[in-house]
Amino acid sequence: MPRVPSALTIAGSDSGGGAGIQADLKSFAAVGVHGCTALTCVTAQNTRGVTSIFPLPVAEVGKQMDALLDDFDITAAKTGMLYSGEIVRAVAKCLDRTDFPLVVDPVMVATVGAPLHAQDLHKTILQRLLPRADLVTPNLFEAAALAGFAVETPEDMRNAAKRLHGFGARAVLVKGGHLKGELLDLYYDGHRFKEFRSYRYRRELHGSGCMLAASITAYLARGDSLEKAIALGRRRVAAGFANAYGAGLGVEVIQSHWAPDRHAVLAEVAEAAGEIAATVPTRLAPEVGINVAYALEGATTPEEVGALTGRIQRIGGGLAVTGAPGFGASRHVARIVLAAMHHDPAIRCAANLKYREGAERTLRSMRLVTGTFDRRKQPPRTSTMEWGTDTAIRSLGRVPDVIWDSGGHGKEGMMRVLGTDPADVAAKVRRISRRLR
Repeated sequence: MPRVPSALTIAGSDSGGGAGIQADLKSFAAVGVHGCTALTCVTAQNTRGVTSIFPLPVAEVGKQMDALLDDFDITAAKTGMLYSGEIVRAVAKCLDRTDFPLVVDPVMVATVGAPLHAQDLHKTILQRLLPRADLVTPNLFEAAALAGFAVETPEDMRNAAKRLHGFGARAVLVKGGHLKGELLDLYYDGHRFKEFRSYRYRRELHGSGCMLAASITAYLARGDSLEKAIALGRRRVAAGFANAYGAGLGVEVIQSHWAPDRHAVLAEVAEAAGEIAATVPTRLAPEVGINVAYALEGATTPEEVGALTGRIQRIGGGLAVTGAPGFGASRHVARIVLAAMHHDPAIRCAANLKYREGAERTLRSMRLVTGTFDRRKQPPRTSTMEWGTDTAIRSLGRVPDVIWDSGGHGKEGMMRVLGTDPADVAAKVRRISRRLR
C-alpha cells in the first residue's frame, strides 16, 4: 500500500473556509501531503469579520494530539491560532515527546482585524513554544508583540528576528507583507540573514499567512530543507495571490489549493515552438538557436520554467524543433522570464530572436512596446539576461513586448519577445517575422 507523508496542523477552525485549519488542509493536499488536525478553537467568522471564538477544553486539545501521535507517522507540524497560554502549554507538553520539524505561526489577529488571542498568549509562546520551533513566521504586528518593540522597517525586522531567535527558535521568518514597496520577508537562522524579495500584489487576502506556514510545513514533511521549503512555500503563496477569488462580500480568499498543471505548461511550450519554427525566417534565427520558456505561476528558479531541452535550429533550408520541452531545460531564456515576472507576474513567457539593425523602428511602427540595454554598462559578475531585462524594464517603467540589444564583442544581437503565455509570444513572433523578412 503506498504511503504519503503526514503533516499535523494545530489551529483554529475558520467557518468561512479561507484560513485556519481549512486553509492548512488544502495547502497540505496541494503539495501531496496527508493532513492531520488538532482543533484548538471554533470561530464564527466570514470574509467581513469574526463574531465569536469558542476555545475547546484544553483536555480535548491534548487528547486529539495524543490520538494522532499514537497512530500517524507525523513528519512535520505547524501551529496556528492557539488563543490562550493554557492551550499553548497543553500543545507544548504533547510536542515535547516529538522531534519532527515544527513551524510556529503566531496567529494573533485575523485579516479582517479581529483579535484572535487571549491576554496571556505572547509570554507563553515565547517560553514554551519557541524553544521547540524550527521556524517561527510572525508578520510585523506579531513580531512586535513578541519582541516587545515596534517593527516597522527592515532594520526593525532584523532586530526582531534576533530577539525571537534568542528565545530558542532555530530560525525566524519575519514577513514584511505590511511594509511599503517591494515585498520583503527576512530569514534569520542565528548565523546569517537572507532576504526573500518578490512582487507585491496590491490586495489584502484572507488566509495568506496560514497558507505560507502550512505550505512550508508540507514541504518539510516531504523531506525538503528549511530554506528550500520556505522558497517553495513563498512560490505557492505568490501563485495563490495571482489566483485569488471572491467567496463572500468582504476580503478575497487566497487560492490555497492551487496546484500547477506542469503537463499543460510543457504542452503549450511544444505547441508554440512548432508554430515559431514554421513561422520564423532563418535570418531571424540566432546562431545559438531559438528557445521558448514558460514559467509556472509564482516561479522563482529556472527549475520552475518549462523550455525546450534542445532549440529551434536551422536544419537544411528552414527551422526545426530539436529536443522535447522540460523543466529546468533553459538557463538564459528562463532567466529573462524570471526577471520580467519580478516586475509583473503575469508575464510568464519569452522567446529569443536574432536582432537585425534598425529592427526597433519597425517594432515601434507595429505599436509594440520596446526596451533595450547597453551591454557595455553591465556590472561585473552579473547575468546579462537578468541584468539586461531588469535594466530595460526599470528604464521603461513597465514590461515591454520586446527587449533588444545590438550585441557586443563575441555576442549576437538579440530580441527577446515577452508575453503572458506561449500563444501570446507566438502571435507576437508571427507578426514580427512578417515585417522583418
